Amino acid sequence: MKRGASIERKTKETDIRITWGLDGSGKASINTKIAFFDHMLELFARHGFFDLQVDATGDIEVDYHHTVEDIGIGMGRALKEALGDFSGIKRYGHAIVPMDEALCIFAVDLSGRPNFVFNGKLKGQTGNFDVALIKEFFKGFVNEAKVTTHVNLLYGDNIHHKVESIFKAFGRALKEAITKDKSIKGPLSTKGVI
Repeated sequence: MKRGASIERKTKETDIRITWGLDGSGKASINTKIAFFDHMLELFARHGFFDLQVDATGDIEVDYHHTVEDIGIGMGRALKEALGDFSGIKRYGHAIVPMDEALCIFAVDLSGRPNFVFNGKLKGQTGNFDVALIKEFFKGFVNEAKVTTHVNLLYGDNIHHKVESIFKAFGRALKEAITKDKSIKGPLSTKGVI
């Protein structure tokens, strides 16, 4: 049975619909009206072999903050719903991804406990996108999915390459963590629950 979820989030600032198939082929249909962010979510889906559809309308005339953060919140909710009680999954995932001169180490624990750690320099803009918003996306995702995520952006010169290495690593690490393992019965925890 394929795992997935559909989430809608509507506020005074955003209107977001997300459909996420965890056991997909890497197909993405992303429409946030924020071209750079669309590109990053497409990379995430492709490298995680997720089927991801995101349709978002937000107050981007103000800035991109609310839209980017709320997509993170929605994706976190979708992941949590799609995984159910987290039975039979590996739980942990990690990836080391180079993107030209940039290198990112990404680790995730589907632990039921939200914790976000980010190390590295991520400042500036690519096009008209403030890359500091990437942290807001991950904070929203982590808090709603209730997962622990460590992002270590070790180095890089080009801001686009740095962010790209993060999203590719995110896809690969998360795919590993959600992978089913027949030897795992129930949630992978000595507590018996996550």
